[in-house]
Amino acid sequence: MVALAVSLVSSVFVAGAAVSLKPVQIENRQLDKQRSILSIAGLGGDGMSGREVKDLFASRIKARVVDLETGEYTDAHDPAVFDPLKAARDPKLSDALAGEEDIALIKRRERFTTVYMVEKDGKLESLILPIRGYGLWSTLHGFMAVKGDLNTVVGMGFYQHAETPGLGGEVDNPNWKGLWPGKQLFDEQGKPVIRIVKGGVDPASPEAKHQVDALAGATLTSNGVDRLIQFWLGEQGFGPYLATLRSKGV
Repeated sequence: MVALAVSLVSSVFVAGAAVSLKPVQIENRQLDKQRSILSIAGLGGDGMSGREVKDLFASRIKARVVDLETGEYTDAHDPAVFDPLKAARDPKLSDALAGEEDIALIKRRERFTTVYMVEKDGKLESLILPIRGYGLWSTLHGFMAVKGDLNTVVGMGFYQHAETPGLGGEVDNPNWKGLWPGKQLFDEQGKPVIRIVKGGVDPASPEAKHQVDALAGATLTSNGVDRLIQFWLGEQGFGPYLATLRSKGV
């Protein structure tokens, strides 16, 4: 009876704590995401207080929901509350992927997602795209920021993953993330050609502008990052959206 009473009381406290802290957890996850977006876009975020991050995000970042099939913006979902990852689990809002379609190993792709823009004087300064895909042990969730030319990388990084520390976990290493800015994603025909290469990039190669060094000792994670980038830059990902922007001269 004593053990039962202790268990019941403990369960009540744990359940109560979980319920009461859930709004705080949701807010903290949102704050981490905003901080990551600001950092990858080169706008700061690191070392700022939560309030400073929120204010900077609100003043510099504009969110829009994109229909990945048409490549057009949509007002069917509010970007402030729409959750693309939740939508990816909903058969009504996502599509199942199989075989060669699913090179990022995400199983389902949402039909709508949220993109983030930095604008200056009414012109697109940079575009931040959400990306994700499976590495060695986990799905890596992150963002890639691209300049207004829709080709030059501003920054790339992941805000959530469970890769091996010291190996695949080196995707968080500032030195590796520092290899991405300035790289070119597409060739002259608009085909995604950015690649992660094993053995190091040859600076003298004409392809060096399209290549990033693989992570030392983490081949499978490196391959996973390479595949997820190919997926999200391709026709199953943001290909139609980027084509739409180019056609409009953005």
